[in-house]
Amino acid sequence: MYDTSFVTLVIITVNILFSFKGFNDADFFNKYKFNIGAIKGGNRLIILSSGFLHIDVTHLAVNMITLYFFSSSVISYLGVTGFLGVYFAGLLIGNLLSFYFHKDESHYTAVGASGAVVGVLYSAILLRPDMMLGLFFIIPIPAYIFGIGYLLYSIYAMKKRQDNIGHDAHFGGAMGGYFLTILLKPNIIQESLWMVILLLIPIVLLFVLQKTGKL
Repeated sequence: MYDTSFVTLVIITVNILFSFKGFNDADFFNKYKFNIGAIKGGNRLIILSSGFLHIDVTHLAVNMITLYFFSSSVISYLGVTGFLGVYFAGLLIGNLLSFYFHKDESHYTAVGASGAVVGVLYSAILLRPDMMLGLFFIIPIPAYIFGIGYLLYSIYAMKKRQDNIGHDAHFGGAMGGYFLTILLKPNIIQESLWMVILLLIPIVLLFVLQKTGKL
């Protein structure tokens, strides 16, 4: 049986190798990045491949460090298969949500494992509601407050559109982590009903705002 950290390290290694190839090969980067026009043209592979590319070393490092610290919690509760399910559900749903929000913007592009990583983060919070995080590595706050606050900020940023960050992919990743975790561990509804409800609030809010044309 594999050490649980082995699977995480494999994913991190693939991200590093794929990203560095993209850093040094513009044609490779452009071929595998997320692009609305290319997807509409029939290239479905980039919905997956773009999740292993990053803009720069900082972007890559932040995602991989976050993944490393939260993957063990998900693996310990859901096993390696469940963890991989959460990771790829976050990646794919994150990019599909991006496609949904930007389907009329043919030139829209994006890269990064953020959707997958946020999916793992949201899953870990759901599985361990007592988890504490260090805000700015110093101030301790409950993980669920960070998770909810992060998604509420993502809604605000999606509305403002003042940066080039794919906040919708982050949101889709959280949705993937949330729903797949409940599907794989349904007893969590009885064990932590209040947490299930709290973490669902920003997800419901996003679609209410979108449905009412306020996003």
